[in-house]
Order: sequence, then C-alpha cells, then structure tokens
Amino acid sequence: MPARAMLIRTELMRTGLIRTGLIRIFGRSAVIALGLASLPQTLSAQDDASLCLITAERVDAGETLSGAERKEAHEACLKALAATGSVVQKYQFQEADFAITGTRDAD
Repeated sequence: MPARAMLIRTELMRTGLIRTGLIRIFGRSAVIALGLASLPQTLSAQDDASLCLITAERVDAGETLSGAERKEAHEACLKALAATGSVVQKYQFQEADFAITGTRDAD
C-alpha cells in the first residue's frame, strides 16, 4: 500500500507541476500580447514626435511649408505633446509647434 500511495503522490505532484508550468506559459504569453498590443501606439507617438521636431528644424532653416504640411506637423506636435509625460519634451514640442505655426496659441 505505501508503494501505491507513493505512486499516487508522485503522479499528483507531476500533474501539479505541469499545471504550474502551463500557468506560467499562459501568463508570459499574456504579458507579451499586451506589450505587442501597445507597440503600434508607441511607434505612432514616436513618428508624431519626429515629424514635429523635423518640421520645426526645416522651418528654422528657412524652408517655407505648404498649408497641408504646416497643418500635418501642427497636429503631430499636439499628438506628441499629449503622448509624453516629460516636462522637457513637452517644452520642446511646444517650441517646435510655435516655430511651425508662428503663434503660441494652442488649438
């Protein structure tokens, strides 16, 4: 009887380890899926920030922007401004938007 009890006990432990392993795999998969789901938003925010700052540099270099370029860059600056939590970056985006629009008033 003790041998059978030992066999049952090891079987239960093995099943528990398998379940624990599956739980870990599912947990890691969920974390990866959430990370991948937020990736496009992060990339979009980086694209907006780049467009805003690069366009401001173009204006500072003396280039003349079309109305569509100015509007697109202004919207990108506002999106980048909303996406960041950094006070320094907010200042940089506001200054870039000022260079693009020529006004300190925000929409």
